[in-house]
Amino acid sequence: MINCQRMLNTFMQYVKIDSETKNEKAIGERIIQDLKELGYDAYTDEAGKKLNSNGNNIYCFIPGTNSSETMLFSAHMDTVTPGIGIEPYIDGEYIKSKGDTILGGDDKAGVVAILEALRTIKENNLPHRPIEIVFSICEEGGVNGVKEVEFSRLQAKKGIVLDSGGGPNHIITEAPGQTRIFASVIGKASHAGASPESGVSAILVAAEALNNMKLLRIDSETTANIGTFNAVGPTNIVSPLAEIVAEARSRSVEKLNKQTEHMIDCLKKACEKHGANLQYHIENCYYSYELDPEDEHIKAISDVCEGLGLEVVKLPSGGGSDANIYNSNGIRAVNIGAGMEKAHTTDERLNIEEFTNATKVVLKLMTM
Repeated sequence: MINCQRMLNTFMQYVKIDSETKNEKAIGERIIQDLKELGYDAYTDEAGKKLNSNGNNIYCFIPGTNSSETMLFSAHMDTVTPGIGIEPYIDGEYIKSKGDTILGGDDKAGVVAILEALRTIKENNLPHRPIEIVFSICEEGGVNGVKEVEFSRLQAKKGIVLDSGGGPNHIITEAPGQTRIFASVIGKASHAGASPESGVSAILVAAEALNNMKLLRIDSETTANIGTFNAVGPTNIVSPLAEIVAEARSRSVEKLNKQTEHMIDCLKKACEKHGANLQYHIENCYYSYELDPEDEHIKAISDVCEGLGLEVVKLPSGGGSDANIYNSNGIRAVNIGAGMEKAHTTDERLNIEEFTNATKVVLKLMTM
């Protein structure tokens, strides 16, 4: 019943529309146009003003024709960099980019799966539950767009987020929370040739702090990483400033707090040792969540997958998504795969079969 060729054509068109984070206006306008052509009204909020984006979150509310409960379906419109000038092509069972950009399946595969399910319902006049749709901006880099969603407009208590790797049978039951650390190590400038001993090198202090940190894989639930180490200046000046942006993630709130405190403590000790000053702030990006694998909502998704001959895998995720925020706001949202692989790299690709399966699962859930 799914029109696979139409679905693929739409995806190829969508990924050609540049939509790196904070530049979602064009893709948003196309989505709104496609919803209107289906006879559905779209509503946009003003999230872009708060997030310095030219786009906004998009909402679509579709009354049901059966008595099933309302369900939310959600995906995000933005992509990571490099996402300008994407040239997609089909290579066997995959859609790929030409190699110098990401593909953008994260998360336009999720967007298109939802839209194709709606097209199939419309053209076949299928009975369906009340449907709520949210397409968010600024998901990449802190799931910020969904934090500005007008939750008072939403009635659904259950939701589906299509923003994970693998197929829809890969059901995420746990996801980590994340903190970000923004730190400035302030040293003392001095002439590097005439009197280096009179200075305090912010670079050396910061490097010592990082060397003492536990980073990357901490344990099965916890990770940490340095994203930015910035210190710019001439070689003849002892560096007076080094800036660091780092993150910690964990599915355990206790471990997340402990890792964050450890990283700050390393910075403090290095600064105290060498007479540098430290300025920092911590951003709580989102909280972890854990869903019962036997939850009725997860069971319903599992039954749909199994009905399509897909073996269900329930697993934890190492990354956050809009589902973290929905779950924090009283909507039991489950993140499922939409076929994407190697996301956030120029090797990103989309598995066409799993992408198609994701659309079939969305259609079934909408029409139950």
